[in-house]
Amino acid sequence: MSETLPVIVLGGTGYVAGEVLALLAGHPRLELAYAVSASRPGQRIASAFSHLSAVYPSARFASLDETINALPEAPHWIVISAAPHGVSASIVAKILEGAAGAGVRMTVVDASADFRSRSADHFESVYGTAHEAPQLLDAFSCAVPEHLDEISTPHAAQPGCFATALLLALVPLVSVGAAKPSFFASAVTGSTGAGRTPRETTHHPLRQSNLFAYRPLIHRHAPEVCELARAATGRDIELHFVPHSGPYARGIHATVFAEPAGPNGVDDVTSALADFYRDSSFVRVVESPPRLKDIVGTNNALLSVHSDAGAIAVCCVLDNLVKGAAGGAIQWVNRLSGWPDTTGLPIAPVGWV
Repeated sequence: MSETLPVIVLGGTGYVAGEVLALLAGHPRLELAYAVSASRPGQRIASAFSHLSAVYPSARFASLDETINALPEAPHWIVISAAPHGVSASIVAKILEGAAGAGVRMTVVDASADFRSRSADHFESVYGTAHEAPQLLDAFSCAVPEHLDEISTPHAAQPGCFATALLLALVPLVSVGAAKPSFFASAVTGSTGAGRTPRETTHHPLRQSNLFAYRPLIHRHAPEVCELARAATGRDIELHFVPHSGPYARGIHATVFAEPAGPNGVDDVTSALADFYRDSSFVRVVESPPRLKDIVGTNNALLSVHSDAGAIAVCCVLDNLVKGAAGGAIQWVNRLSGWPDTTGLPIAPVGWV
């Protein structure tokens, strides 16, 4: 195997960053150089992620300034940003400026929402705040990797976890003309999707043995999905989305409903989706409704198709921290580096979690 590329992880103490660090530990072409944390510079990575103590026994978090000062040490850097929405863009802008000053190449993959929109106005309309680095938007492409064969920009952004599940289900329906472009979706996510900072809706006594909807029909992922679906298919869609908080830590179960566009039955639609993802190493169409335990901890996604005379329903399961965030980001790193999507990402499901 060829030599490795050094990786900088931004937003180093969050759950997504922790998942990125875990995946880097087993990647044959990537090696962690710096995990940047504004709150814990100098502290051991294992102090934030005790489950990673065996693979990072002595590695420590670094400050952003320390990391930028070290950029001349290598000719090409990979940056994976797991910094929070609204914060990531300014940090990415600063480190890219540092790379330009040091005369080194830098490839960035952003797992936050900051580079998902094609315009600063769209970002502001969804998140209610001005974009911190609008001059960089044209340098990023955002898509589920399976929906973009070629990337023309130097950097990439990973759609959100809910968005990834919904897009995997509805983009092929639109692309093959199997459904009318008006969709209804319901999805349940694990508590890790809310991030590391405790909130009322993620506090264990409230979430355990509980299930509840939040931000029904006004969740910010809906306009993001519509924009990304248009980019992937060239068609406008409508999406009516109700997310739910589930009583478990990780995984998303989404169901997307649509009205058939023609007389095709379930076998025809199933075959169309299976053909759409025939070259994907991580997305499979299965006969029975998929289960979270079949994908938790992996970069895999499973889809099943069901229909009657008046409706199509596509179920999708994926791990919100892997395929929906860290794994999808590393899949983009592989793609931008000219490596197979699968490099460092084949992961056997745990099975009993």
